[in-house]
Amino acid sequence: MYRQELDQILQQREKIKLQERQREQQEKKVYNENALEVAKEFEAHGITRLHLVDLDGAKKGKVVNWKVIEDIHGKTSLKVDFGGGVKTADEVERLLELDINQINIGSMAVKDPDTFISWMQKYHPENFILSADVRDEKIMINGWQDHTELDLYEFVGKFVKEGLTYLTCTDISTDGMLQGPNFGLYKKLKKRFPDLKIIASGGVSNIDDVKELKYIKVDGVIIGKAYYEGKVTLKELKDVD
Repeated sequence: MYRQELDQILQQREKIKLQERQREQQEKKVYNENALEVAKEFEAHGITRLHLVDLDGAKKGKVVNWKVIEDIHGKTSLKVDFGGGVKTADEVERLLELDINQINIGSMAVKDPDTFISWMQKYHPENFILSADVRDEKIMINGWQDHTELDLYEFVGKFVKEGLTYLTCTDISTDGMLQGPNFGLYKKLKKRFPDLKIIASGGVSNIDDVKELKYIKVDGVIIGKAYYEGKVTLKELKDVD
């Protein structure tokens, strides 16, 4: 009994330490206030795809920064996958009318899976990316604040059966930490869903991480902080591609 209680205390302490470290990492830091300027810089270096997140929209539960989306679409040729607050069919249709390449759906797929499935059926699965945030292979929602008992593989499998073709998976214990991705997680996902296009997110710290993800046949990788902190350059990314 003593050993069991001790293990539980240690596990709780580790969770608290992780939350404190990530809280520090997640403090607001603005690298550039002009999203269009950053997008143009990416394009000038030969980058062709942009992962765009409306943080205001994610917080408010509806898309907020339409002007930014429209500017990037109208003034660059980047293929954009967008996420953050998409909750209604009207928003989906407006984004598709703007020729947004793909729409990321996260918490809504947990809370209202039938609606997400109906969107895939109506607008075609390839227009969507399922965004799964996980800790210990359990789904987290609402900006990582709420833990669920949903198993990652069962959750993804449900939508694969309905035609899902793209998945972004973020191990939140690695995101923003610059200590390397959870390679084991992505290997398991590729083995379980060999036909699913899997995008890794979280933890990339240098170009070798990107090369390793490519080696294990992950289909894409989202890089944010590693670029903005100067750990990975656009030239390095272009050379890997």
